[in-house]
Amino acid sequence: MSKKISLDRKTLLRLGLPALIGAIILVVGIATYAAARSLALTWASSGGLPVPSFLRYTPTPALDAQGNPILETPEGTPVAIAPSLNPWDGANRVTVLVLGLDERDWGASENAWRSDTMILLTLDPLTKTAGMLSIPRDLWVDIPGFKHGKINTAYYLGDAYKLPGGGPALAVKTVEQFLGVPINYYAQIDFDAFVRFIDEIGGVEIDVPEKITIDLLGGGFKTKKTLKPGRQVLPGEWALAYARARYSEGGDFDRAARQQQVIMAIRDRMLSAEMLTSMITKAPALYNELASGVRTNLSLDEIIKLALLAQSVSEENIQKGIIGESSVLFGFSPDNLSILIPIPDKINLVRDQVFASAGALGPETPGAAQDQMKAEAAKTQVYNASRSPDILSRTVDYLRGLGVNILQTGASENIYTSTTIIDHTGNPFTVKYLVDLLHIHPSRIYLKYDPNSPADVEIYLGDDWAAQNSLP
Repeated sequence: MSKKISLDRKTLLRLGLPALIGAIILVVGIATYAAARSLALTWASSGGLPVPSFLRYTPTPALDAQGNPILETPEGTPVAIAPSLNPWDGANRVTVLVLGLDERDWGASENAWRSDTMILLTLDPLTKTAGMLSIPRDLWVDIPGFKHGKINTAYYLGDAYKLPGGGPALAVKTVEQFLGVPINYYAQIDFDAFVRFIDEIGGVEIDVPEKITIDLLGGGFKTKKTLKPGRQVLPGEWALAYARARYSEGGDFDRAARQQQVIMAIRDRMLSAEMLTSMITKAPALYNELASGVRTNLSLDEIIKLALLAQSVSEENIQKGIIGESSVLFGFSPDNLSILIPIPDKINLVRDQVFASAGALGPETPGAAQDQMKAEAAKTQVYNASRSPDILSRTVDYLRGLGVNILQTGASENIYTSTTIIDHTGNPFTVKYLVDLLHIHPSRIYLKYDPNSPADVEIYLGDDWAAQNSLP
């Protein structure tokens, strides 16, 4: 027989601190290592930063030599509108974007900063699985309302133009659109809060794979430390420097792996029985100190709920992924900045390993590709964008015969030379099956997340398919 228990806020703080820390570890990401400058917003007083119903963006600005926007917007320019973040319903998968800011902007005392770290965290309460996906800052993506740019400038633009929800909101919408997955929350934690927390738990044990020189916050020769290979306990300042270090052979890709290593080390430390007991006695003071260094739209109640869920996830059920060298091409922007050009199908594979594996379907789901596509049951719309008048009906009959869930067909307003597919809600099996079947070029695969779209997947049949189709 269950009994309903009512707790006041003080009791929640005391009983919830282990849960709070658990959430920061795996959900809010206490190891945001290259974290944001504190804006002195607390969960206790504000319940998190509210996100408005609509985000209004200005058109693409001019960039200076460093790739930063020149903040001069002509009068009367139109705005683009994107939907707000959808709060977690408490039952389905929840996803949090963890953000850290570029310390170079911080040190320059700017009013707007670029993001330096992006990690997408997800928890699935049904399967008790979780995942983390590291996103490199130099990815060249479409920023809503600003066309293409490095993904780390989304945060800068949101704050510089004082958009509703600021930098975090625009960063969320950019990642959401790029990966095709919904994001419920964002979170940042500043350097001081991170260091203080690591010191409170007695440091973290890290197995350093190879010799590395780390630079403690503040710079200068005296702040450099060399870590030798092997297991060792790092205090807060050293753990922060280890996670922020980027001057290794793999650059930012190596750094992403170190950041995930630190997250798991904190998790291991916190889940020990003696540590949880110790934290309870320090709950009120430590909560207040950490909360002042965090910016998030998570409320305290949501954090506690998510933390209880996070603690039930075993390590073997946490999937870790990095958008790394095999998923990008190295190139230069129109302004001659070094950028990473996404390879959509390879990024989708990494995404699916982290996210789809936490649900009923995953990359390792048994069965043929056609069976996986059928199980996904994505709502599909097919349009004739070719110059062939009869290709639509023949293709639709063919696809329906294979089990594709086609709800609507019609003529496209535009003629396409190449067949194009658009994924609105994240449907890896359907997209892969159709891409292979219709011989769609990787450059014609688009992820445009839109939870209000009547179709999960749209196909625009081009002249290439009309001329070289394999219809029976």
